[in-house]
Amino acid sequence: MSNAPNAFECFRLEEDEKKITFEKCTKVPNAVIFTINKEDHTLGNVLKHQLLKDPQVLFAGYRNPHPLDHKILLRVQTTPETTPFDVLNGAITDLFSELSLFEERFNEAVRDRRTP
Repeated sequence: MSNAPNAFECFRLEEDEKKITFEKCTKVPNAVIFTINKEDHTLGNVLKHQLLKDPQVLFAGYRNPHPLDHKILLRVQTTPETTPFDVLNGAITDLFSELSLFEERFNEAVRDRRTP
């Protein structure tokens, strides 16, 4: 017997549960905390590093509140010229592009390796 949740609870959203929610920071200007449900360090770390590549991002960090609670809290602070929502959308778009390029190059390398 264990207090760990069932495996399917780690990735399946409930009917009333949203994938991402947000809350504006009251202590810091131009900052938002995004709560991303059913995700872990894999996505949090990738998003943080992608956000930090943007010169308009002043701060980007994430944390997992508890190991048995499958969500991450992503905090983003930007310059006044943009919003955290815009830079997060841009970071996600850039990640899709980078991953597509990676997949393409990987498939090419596999094809090259298989042909004599």
